[in-house]
Amino acid sequence: MAEPLLRLSGVHTHIGRYHILQGVDLVVPEGELTMLLGRNGAGKTTTLRTIMGLWRASAGTLEFAGNDLGPLATPDIARLGVGYVPENMGVFAGLTVRENMTLAARERVLDRARLDWIFSLFPALTKFWALPAGHLSGGQKQMLSIARAMIEPRRLILIDEPSKGLAPAIVDALIQAMLELKRTATTILMVEQNFRMAQALGDSVAVMDDGRVVHSGRMAALAADSALQARLLGLSLGAHQ
Repeated sequence: MAEPLLRLSGVHTHIGRYHILQGVDLVVPEGELTMLLGRNGAGKTTTLRTIMGLWRASAGTLEFAGNDLGPLATPDIARLGVGYVPENMGVFAGLTVRENMTLAARERVLDRARLDWIFSLFPALTKFWALPAGHLSGGQKQMLSIARAMIEPRRLILIDEPSKGLAPAIVDALIQAMLELKRTATTILMVEQNFRMAQALGDSVAVMDDGRVVHSGRMAALAADSALQARLLGLSLGAHQ
């Protein structure tokens, strides 16, 4: 396994009176795609939002590339090279696709070569380039959300349930785009409920339950062990192919 780029140790997060993360220990190897799995309400989204500084850890440490993320604001974490694709996509519906992409670019300047690469992965963005993002379908908005995180080289991208609510053909397109992103050695931490996607993309895996990581290892090993799947997730990956 590669050296960790991101490490969470004993992380607790409270949201109001609710104690959501209850001592999360998580290692994300550099250059790999780590899947973060678990039942609904296990704390997966809260983990991503805590890493990004959107919610503050009440205890524990978060270390990224030698930097302590704990005291940093979200813009400072982004400047370290961390991108974030939220579950709700975060697309600005009233702005054009081009304007959405420009806002995500360093100093608001789009790199033409990188943009052409993104267009090769998401051709629909070319078609709707000058139209308001609110005109896009759900799948196209997800493509735009991921493309914004990719418009600059990032050391780490956090992606929250990219396939949620999407048709199988769109999921297949996202899988191919993620495989291309993996080839750039970008480190990715992805929350996903589509186990076909998880199996196709994951190098390592962490499974959460009740605000803690209860299993970590290689994705291939989990995919090959139906008994472990049933114990950790209450279902078999094979039933979701």
